[in-house]
Amino acid sequence: MKNRFSLSAYGVGWSANRRILVISVVLASLLALAGVTAYVTGRHGQHDASAGPAPSTPPNSAPSSAASTRPRAEAGSVPRPPRVSDPLAFARAAAEMLWSYDTRDTSHEQQLAGMEAWMTKESEYGDWSSVSAQMPDPTLWLRMADQRQHATVAVAEAHYPAAFKQALAEDPSAITEAYIYAVTVTGKQTIAWAKGGGAEDRSITLAVQCRPSAGCSLVAIAPTVAP
Repeated sequence: MKNRFSLSAYGVGWSANRRILVISVVLASLLALAGVTAYVTGRHGQHDASAGPAPSTPPNSAPSSAASTRPRAEAGSVPRPPRVSDPLAFARAAAEMLWSYDTRDTSHEQQLAGMEAWMTKESEYGDWSSVSAQMPDPTLWLRMADQRQHATVAVAEAHYPAAFKQALAEDPSAITEAYIYAVTVTGKQTIAWAKGGGAEDRSITLAVQCRPSAGCSLVAIAPTVAP
Protein backbone atom coordinates (compact mmCIF):
# COMPACT_ATOMS: atom_id res chain seq x y z
CA MET A 1 0.00 0.00 0.00
CA LYS A 2 1.38 3.35 -1.03
CA ASN A 3 1.80 6.04 1.56
CA ARG A 4 1.04 9.64 0.81
CA PHE A 5 3.10 12.61 1.83
CA SER A 6 1.92 16.20 2.07
CA LEU A 7 3.65 19.35 3.23
CA SER A 8 0.25 20.35 4.62
CA ALA A 9 -0.08 17.25 6.80
CA TYR A 10 2.35 18.11 9.55
CA GLY A 11 0.57 20.98 11.35
CA VAL A 12 0.69 21.77 15.06
CA GLY A 13 -1.38 24.20 17.15
CA TRP A 14 -0.38 27.51 18.56
CA SER A 15 0.73 27.86 22.15
CA ALA A 16 -1.85 29.13 24.61
CA ASN A 17 -0.05 32.46 25.02
CA ARG A 18 0.09 33.03 21.26
CA ARG A 19 -3.58 32.18 20.84
CA ILE A 20 -4.57 34.57 23.63
CA LEU A 21 -2.47 37.34 22.08
CA VAL A 22 -3.98 37.05 18.64
CA ILE A 23 -7.49 36.67 19.99
CA SER A 24 -6.98 39.94 21.82
CA VAL A 25 -6.02 41.86 18.69
CA VAL A 26 -7.70 40.06 15.80
CA LEU A 27 -11.42 39.51 15.98
CA ALA A 28 -11.83 37.16 18.92
CA SER A 29 -15.19 35.90 17.76
CA LEU A 30 -13.72 34.87 14.40
CA LEU A 31 -10.81 33.06 15.94
CA ALA A 32 -13.09 31.14 18.27
CA LEU A 33 -15.40 30.09 15.42
CA ALA A 34 -13.07 29.64 12.48
CA GLY A 35 -9.64 28.96 13.94
CA VAL A 36 -7.74 31.49 11.88
CA THR A 37 -4.38 31.34 13.61
CA ALA A 38 -2.87 27.87 13.92
CA TYR A 39 -2.22 24.97 11.54
CA VAL A 40 -4.19 23.35 8.75
CA THR A 41 -5.51 19.86 9.41
CA GLY A 42 -3.86 17.46 6.96
CA ARG A 43 -5.72 14.43 5.64
CA HIS A 44 -2.77 12.07 5.89
CA GLY A 45 -0.77 10.64 8.80
CA GLN A 46 2.94 10.06 9.26
CA HIS A 47 4.84 8.76 6.23
CA ASP A 48 5.65 5.01 6.53
CA ALA A 49 9.41 4.54 6.29
CA SER A 50 8.99 1.11 4.70
CA ALA A 51 7.36 2.37 1.51
CA GLY A 52 8.34 4.72 -1.29
CA PRO A 53 7.09 8.29 -1.71
CA ALA A 54 3.71 9.02 -3.17
CA PRO A 55 1.30 11.90 -3.69
CA SER A 56 0.88 14.23 -0.79
CA THR A 57 1.94 17.12 -0.52
CA PRO A 58 -10.01 34.68 -5.28
CA PRO A 59 -12.05 37.26 -6.46
CA ASN A 60 -10.24 40.17 -8.16
CA SER A 61 -6.78 38.85 -7.35
CA ALA A 62 -3.93 38.34 -9.80
CA PRO A 63 -2.35 34.91 -10.37
CA SER A 64 0.35 34.21 -7.80
CA SER A 65 2.82 33.02 -10.42
CA ALA A 66 2.91 36.52 -11.84
CA ALA A 67 3.29 38.19 -8.46
CA SER A 68 6.01 36.01 -6.96
CA THR A 69 9.62 36.87 -7.65
CA ARG A 70 12.50 34.56 -8.49
CA PRO A 71 13.90 32.53 -5.61
CA ARG A 72 17.28 33.27 -4.08
CA ALA A 73 20.00 30.64 -4.34
CA GLU A 74 19.82 29.92 -0.61
CA ALA A 75 16.10 29.19 -0.97
CA GLY A 76 16.46 26.68 -3.80
CA SER A 77 13.28 26.52 -5.86
CA VAL A 78 11.13 28.26 -3.23
CA PRO A 79 9.85 31.57 -4.70
CA ARG A 80 10.33 34.81 -2.83
CA PRO A 81 7.18 36.47 -1.48
CA PRO A 82 5.45 38.85 -3.88
CA ARG A 83 5.30 42.55 -3.08
CA VAL A 84 1.53 42.90 -3.06
CA SER A 85 -0.89 44.60 -0.67
CA ASP A 86 -3.96 42.52 -1.55
CA PRO A 87 -4.58 39.77 1.07
CA LEU A 88 -6.31 37.52 -1.48
CA ALA A 89 -3.50 37.74 -4.00
CA PHE A 90 -0.86 37.16 -1.34
CA ALA A 91 -2.73 34.18 0.13
CA ARG A 92 -2.94 32.58 -3.31
CA ALA A 93 0.81 32.97 -3.73
CA ALA A 94 1.50 31.68 -0.21
CA ALA A 95 -0.65 28.59 -0.72
CA GLU A 96 1.13 27.87 -3.98
CA MET A 97 4.47 28.19 -2.19
CA LEU A 98 3.37 25.85 0.63
CA TRP A 99 1.97 23.21 -1.71
CA SER A 100 4.87 23.26 -4.19
CA TYR A 101 8.35 21.81 -3.66
CA ASP A 102 11.17 20.20 -5.61
CA THR A 103 13.56 17.88 -3.79
CA ARG A 104 15.63 17.52 -6.97
CA ASP A 105 17.25 20.94 -6.56
CA THR A 106 16.25 22.16 -3.08
CA SER A 107 17.64 20.95 0.23
CA HIS A 108 15.65 20.71 3.46
CA GLU A 109 17.45 23.79 4.79
CA GLN A 110 16.76 25.75 1.60
CA GLN A 111 13.06 24.87 1.71
CA LEU A 112 12.77 26.08 5.30
CA ALA A 113 14.71 29.27 4.55
CA GLY A 114 12.48 29.99 1.57
CA MET A 115 9.33 29.47 3.62
CA GLU A 116 10.57 31.66 6.49
CA ALA A 117 11.11 34.57 4.09
CA TRP A 118 7.33 34.82 3.71
CA MET A 119 6.74 35.34 7.44
CA THR A 120 5.77 38.59 9.11
CA LYS A 121 8.67 40.36 10.81
CA GLU A 122 6.36 41.31 13.70
CA SER A 123 7.27 38.52 16.11
CA GLU A 124 4.35 39.23 18.44
CA TYR A 125 1.98 38.00 15.71
CA GLY A 126 3.91 35.50 13.60
CA ASP A 127 3.64 31.78 14.34
CA TRP A 128 6.56 30.20 12.51
CA SER A 129 5.93 26.84 14.18
CA SER A 130 2.58 26.44 12.40
CA VAL A 131 4.31 27.01 9.06
CA SER A 132 7.56 25.09 9.60
CA ALA A 133 5.51 22.14 10.85
CA GLN A 134 4.40 21.64 7.26
CA MET A 135 7.89 20.32 6.48
CA PRO A 136 8.92 16.67 6.81
CA ASP A 137 12.02 15.91 8.83
CA PRO A 138 15.45 16.00 7.10
CA THR A 139 15.63 12.20 6.80
CA LEU A 140 12.31 11.97 5.01
CA TRP A 141 13.28 14.86 2.74
CA LEU A 142 16.41 12.94 1.70
CA ARG A 143 14.33 9.87 0.94
CA MET A 144 12.01 12.01 -1.17
CA ALA A 145 15.05 13.44 -2.96
CA ASP A 146 16.29 9.92 -3.71
CA GLN A 147 13.01 9.41 -5.57
CA ARG A 148 13.21 12.86 -7.24
CA GLN A 149 9.88 13.84 -5.69
CA HIS A 150 8.43 17.22 -6.61
CA ALA A 151 5.05 18.93 -6.55
CA THR A 152 3.26 21.74 -8.33
CA VAL A 153 -0.14 23.28 -7.70
CA ALA A 154 -2.90 25.00 -9.61
CA VAL A 155 -4.65 27.45 -7.29
CA ALA A 156 -8.38 27.63 -7.99
CA GLU A 157 -9.59 30.50 -5.82
CA ALA A 158 -9.19 32.47 -2.61
CA HIS A 159 -11.86 34.09 -0.46
CA TYR A 160 -12.47 35.59 2.95
CA PRO A 161 -14.26 33.05 5.20
CA ALA A 162 -17.86 33.88 6.09
CA ALA A 163 -17.05 34.20 9.79
CA PHE A 164 -14.28 36.68 9.05
CA LYS A 165 -16.52 38.83 6.86
CA GLN A 166 -19.26 38.80 9.48
CA ALA A 167 -16.91 39.75 12.29
CA LEU A 168 -15.38 42.52 10.19
CA ALA A 169 -18.82 43.88 9.32
CA GLU A 170 -19.74 43.97 13.00
CA ASP A 171 -16.55 45.79 14.01
CA PRO A 172 -14.72 47.28 10.99
CA SER A 173 -12.15 49.03 13.18
CA ALA A 174 -10.92 45.77 14.72
CA ILE A 175 -8.77 44.99 11.69
CA THR A 176 -6.72 48.17 12.17
CA GLU A 177 -4.94 46.82 15.25
CA ALA A 178 -2.78 44.25 13.44
CA TYR A 179 -4.20 44.20 9.88
CA ILE A 180 -4.40 40.39 9.92
CA TYR A 181 -6.82 38.82 7.46
CA ALA A 182 -8.18 35.29 7.21
CA VAL A 183 -8.13 33.85 3.68
CA THR A 184 -9.17 30.39 2.55
CA VAL A 185 -7.49 29.06 -0.60
CA THR A 186 -8.34 25.99 -2.66
CA GLY A 187 -6.41 24.27 -5.42
CA LYS A 188 -5.13 20.99 -6.86
CA GLN A 189 -1.66 19.65 -6.02
CA THR A 190 0.15 17.43 -8.52
CA ILE A 191 3.00 15.26 -7.22
CA ALA A 192 5.52 13.25 -9.23
CA TRP A 193 8.44 11.00 -8.35
CA ALA A 194 10.74 8.57 -10.13
CA LYS A 195 8.17 5.83 -10.66
CA GLY A 196 4.81 7.44 -10.25
CA GLY A 197 2.66 10.44 -9.55
CA GLY A 198 -0.77 11.64 -8.60
CA ALA A 199 -2.92 14.62 -7.74
CA GLU A 200 -5.45 15.69 -5.13
CA ASP A 201 -7.48 18.70 -4.07
CA ARG A 202 -6.14 21.04 -1.39
CA SER A 203 -7.73 23.62 0.91
CA ILE A 204 -6.09 25.83 3.51
CA THR A 205 -6.95 28.87 5.64
CA LEU A 206 -4.12 31.32 6.16
CA ALA A 207 -3.68 34.33 8.40
CA VAL A 208 -1.92 37.05 6.43
CA GLN A 209 -0.85 40.52 7.50
CA CYS A 210 -1.28 43.40 5.07
CA ARG A 211 -0.57 46.75 6.65
CA PRO A 212 -1.36 49.86 4.57
CA SER A 213 1.46 50.89 2.23
CA ALA A 214 3.38 47.69 2.94
CA GLY A 215 3.68 44.31 1.31
CA CYS A 216 1.72 41.43 2.80
CA SER A 217 3.33 38.65 4.83
CA LEU A 218 2.33 35.28 6.25
CA VAL A 219 1.27 35.07 9.91
CA ALA A 220 0.09 31.50 10.44
CA ILE A 221 -1.73 28.48 9.09
CA ALA A 222 -5.16 27.85 10.61
CA PRO A 223 -6.08 24.63 12.46
CA THR A 224 -9.09 23.98 10.26
CA VAL A 225 -10.27 25.17 6.87
CA ALA A 226 -12.79 27.96 7.40
CA PRO A 227 -15.59 28.05 4.80
